[in-house]
Amino acid sequence: MSFRGSLQTPVRAVGVESDGTAITRVFWMRDAEEADAGEPDDLVREALAQLDAYFVGRLTAFDVPFDLGRQTEATRAVLMTLYDTVGHGETVTYGELAARSGTTVPARGIGSIMGANPIPIIVPCHRVVAGDGLGGYSGGREGEGLLTKRWLLEHEGALPAALF
Repeated sequence: MSFRGSLQTPVRAVGVESDGTAITRVFWMRDAEEADAGEPDDLVREALAQLDAYFVGRLTAFDVPFDLGRQTEATRAVLMTLYDTVGHGETVTYGELAARSGTTVPARGIGSIMGANPIPIIVPCHRVVAGDGLGGYSGGREGEGLLTKRWLLEHEGALPAALF
């Protein structure tokens, strides 16, 4: 059984799904998905409350149980290393995360793993940046991934606010 709920954020509505024991998906909602948000369970309600607290600046670390689903051992190691070692207001480069994870995944592969992260924000793929800039990001409004990533990093104090 799957449970679902949503929350409007400053960058776009976000959806959360659970299987009743763990959060299984966090996703940036599209208009069609917003109309069919589904019914939340207590776990989805807690995750939404924590996400709301994060977006208003009252929460810096999530503690809801989550399940990354079927992943390769290397992918799971990279995502859990990110979750465990890169805190609020910090960033790490793709290459640094590759090295920290203890896997043989190259920096370019880290970017693919971040793009497929099933639990964004809670598993903070927005905190992974390129050695020479922001890198990529697939979240937020259509075509505004990098603006969303910048907003999230500015919100956390990891980047200075944009001048324009």
